[in-house]
Amino acid sequence: MFRRPVEPLSPPFDAAIVLGATLRPDGLPSRALERRVLHAVGLVQAGRAGHLLMTGGPVRHPRPEALAMRDLAVAAGLDAGRVMVEVEARNTIDNARLSVPVVAVHGWRRLAVVTDAYHLPRALYVFRRLGLPVAGLPVFPPGLPGREWWLACLREAGALPWTVMRVERRRRSGA
Repeated sequence: MFRRPVEPLSPPFDAAIVLGATLRPDGLPSRALERRVLHAVGLVQAGRAGHLLMTGGPVRHPRPEALAMRDLAVAAGLDAGRVMVEVEARNTIDNARLSVPVVAVHGWRRLAVVTDAYHLPRALYVFRRLGLPVAGLPVFPPGLPGREWWLACLREAGALPWTVMRVERRRRSGA
């Protein structure tokens, strides 16, 4: 039987960086985006994170994912002043690269990344290699280990070598 790991209690984070996911054709959050945002809102409400940084641009929809994420967090009861947005990122590398200046402006030091569990290893690699010392706070899709989970894991396995190549090229070029 597949068991979810138990998250150890950790000290509060200055901010949790929530990674975007697809918007539906009508501009509303997908299930993945909704579960990431609601997980992150719960972290703030439980005192585990002080702020949220929503990161995601207009990928498959003209509306930036981060704006839909912010709206969802506020609708779930989070104070809008605790939610920052980054609206240009189009992939995980952009999420990390474009989060760096926001983190610096706010002086955040203790950071977490919120994304689906299957995406977390690749996201942590990217963020850490691009200079953000982050911990991971995974979101687990319901119904594990269903078809969606296994397809996502396969996608991540294929994406990792390509991501490593792109991140390392970026680091060597200083971009």
